[in-house]
Amino acid sequence: MRSLKLGLAAAAVMCGLSATAHADCVKVGAVGEAVTHDIAYLFSTHGLANVIYGQGRVGKGPVHTKCDDGAGTSTCHSSQLACKVTTPKTCLGAWLCFPA
Repeated sequence: MRSLKLGLAAAAVMCGLSATAHADCVKVGAVGEAVTHDIAYLFSTHGLANVIYGQGRVGKGPVHTKCDDGAGTSTCHSSQLACKVTTPKTCLGAWLCFPA
């Protein structure tokens, strides 16, 4: 009976620690709009990487990108789960971040 209680206590602690580890993860998104589909895709994916870096996070898992081609422009939305690893960087927008 005692080992069952210890096992349940250990499982509760592990669940608590794993929930804490995931608490610093958020879904981050970026939008790219340009005249061509390829440039909009480039803007959205590279902008996403810079935003994640600027927040002091690292991307986890795949990048999800959805593009809509309009009459004159294409718009792409990219998103990815990102977890905190360092302090935020100094950035000017999504394209210019300074090293720490």
